[in-house]
Amino acid sequence: MSRGPVLILYNEPAAAKAGGFLESDAGVLVEVAAVAEACRKLRRPCRTVGVRDYGQLPEVLSGADESVVFNLVEGFADHPERAAFAPAVCAAFGKACTGTPTPGLLVSLDKWRSKILLEGAGLPVPRGRLVTVDAAWAEARPTDWPGPYIVKPVGADASEGIDAASVVSDAGRALKQAVARVHERFGQPALVEQYIEGRELNVSVLWRGDEPEVLPLAEIDFSAFDGSRPRIVGYEAKWLSDTFEYHHTQRIIPSSLPAKVACRVRELAVAACRCLDCRDYCRVDMRLDQALEPYILEVNANPDISPDAGFAAALEAAEIAYHDFVRLTIDNAVSRLARSRTRARRRIGAKAGAGDLRIVWCQASHRDAVVSLLTGTQMFRPGEVQIAKEVLDDGIRGGPDGHYQSYVAVRGGEVLGWVSFGPTPCTIGTWDLYWIAVAASCQGQGIGRALMAFAESEIRSRGGRRVIVETSGRDAYIPTVAFYERIGYLREATLQDFYDIGDGKVVLTKCVAPTIAS
Repeated sequence: MSRGPVLILYNEPAAAKAGGFLESDAGVLVEVAAVAEACRKLRRPCRTVGVRDYGQLPEVLSGADESVVFNLVEGFADHPERAAFAPAVCAAFGKACTGTPTPGLLVSLDKWRSKILLEGAGLPVPRGRLVTVDAAWAEARPTDWPGPYIVKPVGADASEGIDAASVVSDAGRALKQAVARVHERFGQPALVEQYIEGRELNVSVLWRGDEPEVLPLAEIDFSAFDGSRPRIVGYEAKWLSDTFEYHHTQRIIPSSLPAKVACRVRELAVAACRCLDCRDYCRVDMRLDQALEPYILEVNANPDISPDAGFAAALEAAEIAYHDFVRLTIDNAVSRLARSRTRARRRIGAKAGAGDLRIVWCQASHRDAVVSLLTGTQMFRPGEVQIAKEVLDDGIRGGPDGHYQSYVAVRGGEVLGWVSFGPTPCTIGTWDLYWIAVAASCQGQGIGRALMAFAESEIRSRGGRRVIVETSGRDAYIPTVAFYERIGYLREATLQDFYDIGDGKVVLTKCVAPTIAS
């Protein structure tokens, strides 16, 4: 596997505010430190970057040289659900991303939607009802199954909003109050669920490539709870170290279950993860009723992986070192990206196989395809793409007689590459190469060489003798510089910190016509 650098991406915890959950928000910093330490043990370079809102993701990823992202983005203060889009943004910038992809995160975060999918797949779940904020209680009140009930925010995680008051014995006033509390505090629907009185299990699942492995089963020890406390793992049990619940909900690992029950639990955990399209690592929470029949409570995609959390405990019980888990997770992400790129190249190759490559003047009808091609390479920052669009538009407006010479490589009616060049002002015979880009799925097929050879021929035919190329000195551009050097360009200079701190400008040149001394 590649041993390139890793970007550890996480959400910066929000400042404490009324009604907030400071402890669970800050927990991500422990995970960041643990993954960074694991990378150091693996002798793998890493960089940690925190983001406060969804809008920062494109900015961070467009300027990142790392090809793989360890995704620890768990939520944002104002729109926690937008954290689920982090893997999709990583993919848009060509980055391998660890953990469950965006569709799986969106589904698993929504307790009601995931319940419907699991039940539809024939998996056992507690009965439930969704009570929206504007629902009339007389109609929303569950009457088709008896209590006890447990009430949860439908879109919160980390046990936020779950405590002793969440469990009620019947569908009377206490249940109505528990639902109203969720509505008022979270501003989201409440999930009223059948409360399964019995044993609680945490089932951790680890992926080795495409194969899930169920780690030793963990059971929560509620033996210290008397009849006055519901046997649940609420917010206090997970996060508030000065509470009874925190100190009396220890794990028993491995759980002492009958072999047949344990086998059934493992099968259900894998089926649940596959149903919701989880990847790399997840945790499935279950309850066993008095007859030891299992019920799936929740599938936690990208669960807490801090060293004192349940997943890390399961790793230890399985004798899997934490840094080996991190290595495996990174390798999985890199392999997925490589496979997706191979499939994309095959699709494009099959689609574009008919007809020869043609290089033609870039017209208005090509514009959208060129812009899509530029963003699809994931090489350019948003500001750079904007400048490229301006150059593209100027070339289209000016036509062949304008300053910006703009051409596209076309095969089978599809735009696969673009090049733009023009004479350098205040010089005689010197030309600038402004832009060249090839569709990400078609790189390595000689299209870039063909565009460069065409541009050099055009420059030569117009009396040009020397071509100047300026590009970034970031690590991500090492292959780009190597490409220019392979086709005869010489590195003339490097201007340190030109584009940004740590991002210098590399200047390369090539003589495309003989220089005749006067």
